This record gives sequence, C-alpha cells and structure tokens, in this order.
Amino acid sequence: MWPIILNLDAIVNSGLASLVKEPHQWLLYNKQFAHLLNNEMFDSDYWQNQNAVTGSAQGRGTTYFVKCEAHDWVLRHYYRGGLIGKLIHDSYLYTGINNTRAVKEHILLSQLAQWQLPAPRPVACRIRRNGLSYRADIISERINNAEDLYTRLLREPLTDELWQRIGKTIAAFHQKGVYHHDLNIHNILLDNKQQVWLIDFDQGEIRSGGDWQQANVARLLRSFHKEKTKHPAIHWQDAHWQLLEQSYQQTLK
Repeated sequence: MWPIILNLDAIVNSGLASLVKEPHQWLLYNKQFAHLLNNEMFDSDYWQNQNAVTGSAQGRGTTYFVKCEAHDWVLRHYYRGGLIGKLIHDSYLYTGINNTRAVKEHILLSQLAQWQLPAPRPVACRIRRNGLSYRADIISERINNAEDLYTRLLREPLTDELWQRIGKTIAAFHQKGVYHHDLNIHNILLDNKQQVWLIDFDQGEIRSGGDWQQANVARLLRSFHKEKTKHPAIHWQDAHWQLLEQSYQQTLK
C-alpha cells in the first residue's frame, strides 16, 4: 500500500520521482521516464523541430500534444486567468518549491495514479525562478483515443449507463478527498472504451469532508447549463443530470 504523497520530500523519498536542482531552476520527473527527458522538452519549439507535435488545444494558452518514442504526452505552460491574467500572463509569486503550481499538480497526479483513479500520470515538470517570481511547465501522459464530454455531446447523446458512469467516476475521486478546482464538461474525457477520465488538476488538492464536494458537483452543473445556453442543440437535458447525480450520491454513500 502506497502512502499518501502530498509533498515534495514524500514523493522523492517514495522513489516515484527525482528532483534535479539547477541554478534558478528545478526539474521534477517521474523516474519511469527519466531516460527520455531533457530540459529542452519543456519548450514547444523542441517538439516542433523534432516534427513530434501531434496536435494542440487552445485555452489560456496553447497545450501541445507530442510524441516521444512510443509515448503520447501533453505539454502545458501555466498561464494566469481572470483579470490579473491580462496584466501578468504567466508569472507567479515564489514562496517555495513545494508551493509552486506545477509541483503541486505533479504530486497530486502521482497520488491519483497510486490510487488507480482515472487521471493522467505525470511525466515531469519544470520551475524557473526569477527573483520573487517563477514560471512553470508540466508534461503529463495523454489519454489516447479520447475526447472531452463537450465534444461528444455536440455530436451525439450518451446512454443512461454512461451518464451513471460519469457520476460514479466523480464520486470515486471525492471518496478519496480529491478536489478538482475546475470540474466542467471540458475536463471530463470519454475514451473509445467508454472509460471516464478527469483531467487538468491544476490547483487541485486533497481535502477532508465538508461542503466542497457538493460545490464541486454544482460547478459541473453550471458548466452544463452554460454550454446548453450557448449551444441549444447539445445532447444534454435535466434528466441526464439526474442520472449522473443519482449515481454520484449512491456511490458516495
């Protein structure tokens, strides 16, 4: 049984990851992929020069899907959102390596993997410090043959069983105290085997019991309503939500 690994010392001491310290820079990487990694891999130009970019997605910035030998990875740079993001695009206050967003996400993804929850495994992350601020990048495994729930619903309806599976999957994360900061229909994936996955655990954490679980689910419901307003033809109705929530509640008991 693996211990809970919610800090940098624990993940390194467990043997799951290694930390490389360089002047003004830290690299935290999954030991399984150590032989494949180098510092240049955190820059999109490296992959483009290798003709290894297999796709991209737009959000606050560009997320790159890349191929490394037999592995499919996702490269993401950390960008700020909201009003402050219009002024400070990708710089964060440095208060210690343990508090950086990339390291916290890498550690959380490592914990989810140990719990065998359906989320991407971390590959590596990089922190670059400049005085009182830092910038960060993370590489994680790509969920192959999958699309987000939003894309699927634009194309076709889901079965009742799949709606129930989504609710059960969210409950499995909540049973372990896993808080997802941005639970919405873009961060739920369905693969070609109808497996449900959660992605993008930036600012996620392990929490004890409380009202946060229902608030997490309510955020997802707002996401459905938002997309239904923008795209009335999307294959989602209130009855689908009832299936999801009933399954969620039954699993959480």
